[in-house]
Amino acid sequence: MDVHKEEPSKVRPEWGKKIDFLFVTVGSSVGLGNVWRFPYICYRNGGGVFLIPYLFAVLVIGIPVAFLEAGLGQFMSRGAVSAWKICPLFQGVGCAVTLLIIYTQCYYNVVMAWILYYLFSSFTTVLPWSHCGNEWNTVHCREHRGQNRSVNVTSLLNSSAPGLLGYDAVVASNSSNITHKVMDAATEFWERKVLGVSEGIEHAGRIKWELALCLLLAWVLVYLCIWKGIKITGKISYFTVTTPYILLMALLIRGVLLDGAFEGIRFYLLPDWSKLGKAQVWLEAGIQVFYSYTLGMSVHTALGSCNTFHHNSLRHLLIFVGVNTFTSFLSGFVIFSVLGFMATQQSLSISEVAGSGPGLAFVAYPEAMSQMPVAPLWSVLFFLTLIFVGIDSQFAHCEAFIIGISDVFPRLLRGSPNKEIFSGVMCFAWYLVGLSMVTEGGVYIQQLFEWYCGGRILMLVVFLECSVIAWIYGVSRFQGNMEYMLGYRLGPFLKFAWFFATPTVSFIMFTVDIVLYPEMTYRRKSGVYHFPGFARGIGWILSAAPLLCVPGMMIWRMCTAKGSLITRLKFLIKPEFDDVQMRRDKKQESSEKLCPEEIPMTA
Repeated sequence: MDVHKEEPSKVRPEWGKKIDFLFVTVGSSVGLGNVWRFPYICYRNGGGVFLIPYLFAVLVIGIPVAFLEAGLGQFMSRGAVSAWKICPLFQGVGCAVTLLIIYTQCYYNVVMAWILYYLFSSFTTVLPWSHCGNEWNTVHCREHRGQNRSVNVTSLLNSSAPGLLGYDAVVASNSSNITHKVMDAATEFWERKVLGVSEGIEHAGRIKWELALCLLLAWVLVYLCIWKGIKITGKISYFTVTTPYILLMALLIRGVLLDGAFEGIRFYLLPDWSKLGKAQVWLEAGIQVFYSYTLGMSVHTALGSCNTFHHNSLRHLLIFVGVNTFTSFLSGFVIFSVLGFMATQQSLSISEVAGSGPGLAFVAYPEAMSQMPVAPLWSVLFFLTLIFVGIDSQFAHCEAFIIGISDVFPRLLRGSPNKEIFSGVMCFAWYLVGLSMVTEGGVYIQQLFEWYCGGRILMLVVFLECSVIAWIYGVSRFQGNMEYMLGYRLGPFLKFAWFFATPTVSFIMFTVDIVLYPEMTYRRKSGVYHFPGFARGIGWILSAAPLLCVPGMMIWRMCTAKGSLITRLKFLIKPEFDDVQMRRDKKQESSEKLCPEEIPMTA
């Protein structure tokens, strides 16, 4: 069969240089979870001992799944939806991971809006969260956590102070002298000024216009990074990927020079061998790998599809694994050196000042920086770091989605100006969805998306990916495809991981997660908020939608195929491009992109 070039409308984008794939892959996965989640998770789950379950998860889940997804995209030269035509009966897996990345775009940039708000608030001589007396503060405000004081309600009942009996009023003592829980200035700034947290998800309240503008700016930045395609995205990633390491090193140098810094680092790494026997420790190590390696969300598949056919993607992915892990541990030294300083200043233990997620990034760490000399400078550097590690993850995810959809509708969405218009429409649509998360009750919606559209659903998706490739398509066959593509043998480990280890561990993690975390809650300073039944119902619908794509597409494929039931099944587990021949011109093969129609599906 003669080889022919694709029509202009079907020409796929390629990386300008091979190393672009590495930079964008690092940028897509090295994100906020490395900086604000890993250090606390490591400390809470045994310090240095946490390395054992974490590296186990990297070996059994991170490397095999990242290469399976990227290798599939590179081999098929297609994004997620079309790449799963390698086994048409299960093309719904591609639809599922595409829907998951849509979910991510809805809530991830809201976090970027919070970061931008803090960044702009840092350009001042005195950080606004370092002291009380602001218009958003209540009479219960204290400047630092080390201060312990009570507020007698009797003397304040006639006060017009906002929130006196609101969400910051907690536990009563006896009949006449009711004592309220005090709140530090950093927490009041976060909950009252930035979020304006309402009583619950059913009380949406008004849109916080400052956050809405920050969210708009975040989406404008993302659009400017993706509107001209991956060749420009690859060049931008050189800057967005390398700059955070410069900023992190500056923060680390400043942190280790602070009084109490090494005590904080000691707590970060102090091994607690008793933790190894707890299922929760192994589960959280696995969840961290799922998040920080961006598994199960079509990103690696789409980015890999833009490689030349014989690109050594495995080598770049191994470099990516090393960089990702290094970044997580480096961030721990940066965070805990400053938290050690904060604990020393306030005569508290590390456990009293440490936190995870938004609590670490928007309360604990900012409060610690407010006590440092030249506090605004270090605050600006910290939030700039978060901006860079967050923005390249966001635009890489958007690019992955656009690549996947463009492969489904190549005539409509490829080329200028169609791609630019489509990218702009999607960014604006995600911005409109995000507006619901910058209301006074928006943080509950954001947490709802993050809880039900991440973690456990990613585990099931990865289980499906490995199962389809290993048990339906054939693990030996897929390994042969990868060896032909790379030009060398892979060895038995990846084959064993795809066939048994990775799907088994993923399914076990899913089961343990359901048992340990049956209900979603949100921790506020005033206490734990339990989501109402209707909110949890919406969350389960969001979780179920990607999984329903798999049987839905299966039914549609079976109904549209021809022949008897057995004939249809045999046809639908056979790759759609199985009858093609190999390109013979090696010179052209190394310099041009191979189309899926030109790739042999057997080793």
